[in-house]
Amino acid sequence: MRLEAITWERLADELARHADGLSAPDGAPWLALGIDGAPAARTGGLAERVAEELRLRGRAVLVVSTEGFLRPASLRFEYGKEDPDSYADSWFDTGALWREVFGPLEAGGSGRVLPDLWDPATDRATRTPYHPLPEGGVVLVHGPLLLGHWFPFALSVHLRLSPGALRRRTEEPERWTLPAFARYEDEVGPAERADVVVRADDPGHPAWSGLPG
Repeated sequence: MRLEAITWERLADELARHADGLSAPDGAPWLALGIDGAPAARTGGLAERVAEELRLRGRAVLVVSTEGFLRPASLRFEYGKEDPDSYADSWFDTGALWREVFGPLEAGGSGRVLPDLWDPATDRATRTPYHPLPEGGVVLVHGPLLLGHWFPFALSVHLRLSPGALRRRTEEPERWTLPAFARYEDEVGPAERADVVVRADDPGHPAWSGLPG
């Protein structure tokens, strides 16, 4: 895969410009975009940049982090607090994401999206109110392990870290998750599934694959 250097500012502008011209695959009046990457890749930073660029283009945007859709601790830690297979398979409530985020964006849906569901710090429901999106609105979902669930993204971006960079940039207490990301690479192949790949080994000098098509 050929990659070329780009700044984060220009990357956000290019992604927003491209997304602004997209339509939902099922003809719905809303769009879902995805930014996938390990926590060390800081997907939230790019998500917020793209969201701001879309707002400048007149689009209503809701940024959703998958950290708000973690399962309760009793389920996450069923096999211990540092089990990489559990992290990959059962930490994130993909059913809730389908029900509360993607379902309302389908053709004929309500457009009322739940921004988050569970607070891992308190291990309780967040009770955040639903967010009604007007027609033309965009939901930007970001977080790890997003591309193996057939989520209906109109545009998906994978922030790629080499194994060495992933290890360096992952805090020591979280390095037990590294086998989960190695498995994700082997079983899902996020760089092959994503519409856009961004190499983020050096956080100051990203490089990207360009826009699809």
